[in-house]
Amino acid sequence: MARILVVDDAKFMRTLVKDALTSAGHEIVGEAENGNMAVEQFKALKPDLVTMDITMREKDGIEATKEIMKIDSTARVIMVTALGQEDLLAKAIKMGVKDFVVKPFPPERLQQAAAKALGI
Repeated sequence: MARILVVDDAKFMRTLVKDALTSAGHEIVGEAENGNMAVEQFKALKPDLVTMDITMREKDGIEATKEIMKIDSTARVIMVTALGQEDLLAKAIKMGVKDFVVKPFPPERLQQAAAKALGI
């Protein structure tokens, strides 16, 4: 069981992500609705995995991931994003993001991405 931080500006999307991951036996240790909160929560909670939306106000998922990777170069991050953000995804992959899931997603796809990122 992994400790996971869920980051998305849409509450309903955080709920979908949480439901998919808790049903796979993982523990949701925190939620954030923007990149600034994500970085703060990451520092405080030290989760095993972060699911990160790309498009958010205040600080987007790319910037937040960059900061998280500076804090911990071994951080495991999965991008959860809408279609049409391939250029941003390419940037994220270069930064060390473990996987990405395109919204809307079946719960199994997110569970698979989490298992891959966690090496389980």
